[in-house]
Amino acid sequence: MFNQVTRKEFLKIGGISSISFLMRCHFDQQQAEAAPNPVANPNHPNVAIIQRYYDAYGKGDLNTVRQIFAPDIRWGIPGHHSLAGVHRGPDQVFAFFQQLAKAKFKADVLFLGGNDSYVVDVHRGYSNMERDNIDILWAFLFQIKNGRIVEATNFPGDQHAADAFYSRVYPLKPLPDRLA
Repeated sequence: MFNQVTRKEFLKIGGISSISFLMRCHFDQQQAEAAPNPVANPNHPNVAIIQRYYDAYGKGDLNTVRQIFAPDIRWGIPGHHSLAGVHRGPDQVFAFFQQLAKAKFKADVLFLGGNDSYVVDVHRGYSNMERDNIDILWAFLFQIKNGRIVEATNFPGDQHAADAFYSRVYPLKPLPDRLA
């Protein structure tokens, strides 16, 4: 009975059913590599890499984060706002993180699962600003090679809400300044 499923169970079921879709929809200019084992496993060693990354990031340990990132990491943020795009290399990703910190973002991980090539994270992402807040579900698709994150793509559950939020919090400079 659907009415008897709790929100947590629903999100877990939704996360599990989304994994297959996300693993097949790797949004890069190159064709995604087929994962040798398409079944997600919450105990896979690649999940431990992402947990280590989240732990280091949460502590502000950028040296450990840099070790987890591949030197040519690509961090994709979809949308039509000033932070959207593909950030290349740890320095660009760290610059993105510095901007993101201004919005006082928090995340509650709801699901992690992985296989030999990918880890999927489904989480509640929200800000704690006095105004201009956001609170939606997000999914991350991390590609792992040789024990390092080579690519991360963030999928907001509501792209329009994400675009509106980022546009309010990170407005573009006036047109003449942007063209200078």
